Amino acid sequence: MKLDIVNATCGYNGTEIVRNITFSVQTGDMVCLLGPNGAGKTTLFKSILGFLPLIQGEILLDGQNMTSLPPRVLAKSVSYVPQAHTPPFAYKVLDVVLMGRTAHIGMLSSPSSKDKELAARMLDDLRISHLAGKDYTQISGGERQLVLIARALAQEPKLLIMDEPTANLDFGNQVRVLEEVQRLSRKGLGILMTSHSPDHAFLCSTKVALMISNQGFLFGEAADVVTEQNLKAAYGVEVRLTEVKDSLGRTIQTCVPLLNQSI
Repeated sequence: MKLDIVNATCGYNGTEIVRNITFSVQTGDMVCLLGPNGAGKTTLFKSILGFLPLIQGEILLDGQNMTSLPPRVLAKSVSYVPQAHTPPFAYKVLDVVLMGRTAHIGMLSSPSSKDKELAARMLDDLRISHLAGKDYTQISGGERQLVLIARALAQEPKLLIMDEPTANLDFGNQVRVLEEVQRLSRKGLGILMTSHSPDHAFLCSTKVALMISNQGFLFGEAADVVTEQNLKAAYGVEVRLTEVKDSLGRTIQTCVPLLNQSI
């Protein structure tokens, strides 16, 4: 499955926030969307998901305009993990994950044993099965974020869109989520993920999209897009890229900010 964003201009009430965005995500890809606050990452996501109408351009799913596809068809193909979520009711965690099965269940049907087993497996994969019987409103923000990821995976999508999935997580859970993202990508799931950390692009992405406020949009391999010059243009700070070895001896780049020691 392939998602194409073609010459997309997005915004609110006719006011343009991002302009002329073109890139593609297909099954097996892991695309990391980087950019400073206000660059338009969330606006772009809302447009891709149909929450905001495009001002210009089109968004295609396997060559079909997404606005022409029925919601149930879309839900079986694309799932979404929001940046934040306010719990409306004290559902049990397992029930929240089961909601991801809605597109696969008839209107008058109840979740089957298979649906419940799949939901439990999603919790187990993310190492939060101990939360299954807890009230969703009584767990931490970081734990809720992991539950939302489990719910999205329960949809069994081909493409997963994640808006800052590690924003509310402690360091250990950030690592677990990034490991899960890598695993899912290797299994063939296409992933589009926003992040504020350039290191995430080096750790798990196959492609990087970098939004630079009022200057443009770059898309390509991490080594070509995430450069010291481009990061300074995007974030307005001096950085240096260095290299470290992972547990298998592979070289991974990392980004180090140059702090002003005179402050």
